[in-house]
Amino acid sequence: MLKKTIFGLLLAFLIQLTFAQETFTEEELTINNFIDGTLTTPAEGTASSLVILIQGSGPTDRNSNQPMMKNDALKKMAHRLAEEGIATFRYDKRIMKLKQSEMKEKDIRFTHFIEDASTVLDYFGKNGNHQKLVVAGHSQGSLVGMLAAKDKADAFISIAGAGRSIDNIITEQIGQQLPDLRENTRTALDEIKQNGSTSNYHPFLKSMFRPDVQPFLASWMQFDPASEIAKLNIPVLIINGTSDVQMKTKEAELLKEAKPDSEMAIIENMNHVFREIQGNDQLTNSKSYNEPNRPLHPELIPIMTDFIRNLEK
Repeated sequence: MLKKTIFGLLLAFLIQLTFAQETFTEEELTINNFIDGTLTTPAEGTASSLVILIQGSGPTDRNSNQPMMKNDALKKMAHRLAEEGIATFRYDKRIMKLKQSEMKEKDIRFTHFIEDASTVLDYFGKNGNHQKLVVAGHSQGSLVGMLAAKDKADAFISIAGAGRSIDNIITEQIGQQLPDLRENTRTALDEIKQNGSTSNYHPFLKSMFRPDVQPFLASWMQFDPASEIAKLNIPVLIINGTSDVQMKTKEAELLKEAKPDSEMAIIENMNHVFREIQGNDQLTNSKSYNEPNRPLHPELIPIMTDFIRNLEK
């Protein structure tokens, strides 16, 4: 009897696994020396829309993971969208390929990320068979995406994107964590903005202001998200979560204010990596950044799907 029960459970698991695998197919694509990614498409039928997923800050791969952090946020998003009949392409940031490309950290600029996103849009504009190209940028990828989407995409989705320039975000975040260093942070960022470099920073801030990353910060600070999103003449959806400790909902509100005809969805209890976190549970919130099996917030994919379906009408 026990053997039959175990066999039955195993068979049910295999059937369920087979069903899950049949909901989408994935193809690895190399677009150029800097861009390797995964094209995820529904297993049945042709997807009318393709969503280009752009990662957040740091050394982040196509799945939204980093060397010491695995949450599979964009991978799970791609798979869930495929289940809704929507194709996606997600790719590694070029900073993940420094050794292969012989580039050094000091050579990386924010504009390289814009260039890569633009290249991806050009590729699928020429080689894809989708009616709509949608850019969805997460966190830092929101600003990258809105800059690349101009004149190349049919719609744009900002997820946990900043509404202010990065120097203001950094100054505020450091000020909250280390109030005594707020003024020093502001001074260092102002010097980088004006002169391209600074040596005027506290030793505690060395990892943020080390010389090799200062050129990147200087190039990033050139762009103001509110100004850039206002330039888009395409449908825009702005998403943020109330449990996001990195990008507060006020950032989404600033983007909405700059782009009044955009749609905005503030998702209750969603955090920065798209997970549902009840209340003010900071420990659970932090742990979710390394819990790839934790499901996405149940409201996220339906909101994105409804927006994309309306484009296809």
